Amino acid sequence: MNKNISLIGVPSDVGAGHRGASMGPEALRVAGIARELKKLGFNVTDTGNLFGPKNPERMTENGYRHLRENLIWCMNIQETVFHEISEGNFPIMLGGDHAMSIGSIAAVARFCHERKKKLCVIWIDAHSDFNTCVTSPSGNIHGMPVAVVAGKGPKELLSIGHAIPMVQASDIYQVGIRSVDLAEKQLVMDAGIVTYDMRRIDEIGMRETMHQILEEVKAKDAYIHVSFDVDSLDPTIAPGVGTTIPGGLTYREAQLCMEMIHDSQRMISLDLMEINPALDFQNGTARLSVELAASLFGRQIFPNPQKPIRK
Repeated sequence: MNKNISLIGVPSDVGAGHRGASMGPEALRVAGIARELKKLGFNVTDTGNLFGPKNPERMTENGYRHLRENLIWCMNIQETVFHEISEGNFPIMLGGDHAMSIGSIAAVARFCHERKKKLCVIWIDAHSDFNTCVTSPSGNIHGMPVAVVAGKGPKELLSIGHAIPMVQASDIYQVGIRSVDLAEKQLVMDAGIVTYDMRRIDEIGMRETMHQILEEVKAKDAYIHVSFDVDSLDPTIAPGVGTTIPGGLTYREAQLCMEMIHDSQRMISLDLMEINPALDFQNGTARLSVELAASLFGRQIFPNPQKPIRK
């Protein structure tokens, strides 16, 4: 794994339905994300926050809310993330609402395309985020990024990528899903997104879930972009999100997911999204997100595999 990490703040809530995610980058900094990654031996550079339009809080227009503002943000993100990864750095995008992942995935997909390398996306989220202007009940673009990445969406956002789709739907793996709009569900199934919803995780467990995903990624010899929405976690442990959905990932399920992704040694970029300090308690959700990020970068109780400890 690349030892040079670039933290990129994206203080936007323009794609969301609730204000507050724009404070997410600072919450992660206060929670010590740079400090914890440095403890693991990484060289960490905080590039500061990207600048974009303020949230105008307008109503939906032509099926989208704040399309122009989201486009500006995602274009800025694409340019910045592509620059950082091309310079040999590992980009971590500090969010910010999840619409911003359109920009980060556009950048990483372009990077992989230029190197003739396949990219797989592991999308850890309570929501499928595969709505379109036709199926979305709100028009909020943070409910649409997976659809855009997979080639369905407004031409303005699709044009950010190097190609349409940016990533093949069969190379997108969703983990922790438990809230999908009815019409959106059909789009997900028709597209062929690989989905491990909470029922499937309950039935086979997180270890088997990640084993199946990572074996497929290995067979494809692909890099991994991880896009982590904190609302994938159960709200009893992560209340600081705009859309709390009961029945999410437990602390240990999330830790195991992250540890196994790290063990694959294929991750090249990361989104930490949808932390809303206005809805949090003593910054606990950001602190938990930092702990999980540390697991993604190799923090473990003991090296794995290890010999049994004998008394």
